[in-house]
Amino acid sequence: MKIAILSQKESLYSTRRLKEASEERGHTVKVIDYLRCYMNITAHNPKIIYQGEPLEDFDAIIPRIGASQTFYGTAVVRQFEVMEVFVANSSQAIARSRDKLRCLQILTRQGIGLPVTGFAHSTKDIEGLIDTVGGAPLVIKLLEGTQGIGVVLAETRSAAKSVIEAFRGLDANILVQEFIKEAGGADLRCFVVGEKVIASMQRQGAPGEFRSNIHRGGSASAIKLTPEERSTAVRAAKAMGLQVAGVDLLRSNHGPVIMEVNSSPGLEGIEAATGVDVAGKIVAFIEKNAAPGNKRDRVQY
Repeated sequence: MKIAILSQKESLYSTRRLKEASEERGHTVKVIDYLRCYMNITAHNPKIIYQGEPLEDFDAIIPRIGASQTFYGTAVVRQFEVMEVFVANSSQAIARSRDKLRCLQILTRQGIGLPVTGFAHSTKDIEGLIDTVGGAPLVIKLLEGTQGIGVVLAETRSAAKSVIEAFRGLDANILVQEFIKEAGGADLRCFVVGEKVIASMQRQGAPGEFRSNIHRGGSASAIKLTPEERSTAVRAAKAMGLQVAGVDLLRSNHGPVIMEVNSSPGLEGIEAATGVDVAGKIVAFIEKNAAPGNKRDRVQY
């Protein structure tokens, strides 16, 4: 097969591993900086042009769209869909997962466990917002934050009011969530491909740090999921329409609760922690599903 990986840098670990895994399985691979693509949007012969040449005859696309480039990145993925190329994750699914509020609302509709979450616009409603999630301590999250950036633990009611007022004063959209104390600063990353969890790890925050992100000094180790945790992760990815996803959940007193569903999950941490060839499993999934007749992805706007 001829596979394109949409990524800004070929040197990134996840991009490099996907390229290596594809080539090891005999495929032709091209890494494409999607920000340098431009599109000819026409009914009869839609095209994507890259470095002056049209991108043609690809069998499958693996999108690795950065969070800060979601709008343009999903436009490029959508153009491949218009050209009837198989995509590992659809443009609509990526957009759903990147909108944290929309993601939580979709998961709620599917009855999937979540931390109690509040959302408001006016600072005049802060008291009620805090009460909605059970008071302090609570977690305040920027909707646009990634890798733990823009996530604050407010341990007292007055601290929560100050942080919320500060964020809203900057016209930043925020979520307020209950603090799952029993998680102990740890979360679970479940890597879903197709409708199966292929690898899982526990991420533990650094001492004194409630965020478990590896980018913030957290550590990772392989872990065995319960059947409920495995089912919750698969249901969450499916609700987003994602075929490749990193689902982050916490172990709470009332069962597993979803923190985030990531459409471009990193491979480095989970491959190192588990020894699983995650890149190879993604490529195997594409081989199975990008066969002639299966390329078309129904684009739902």
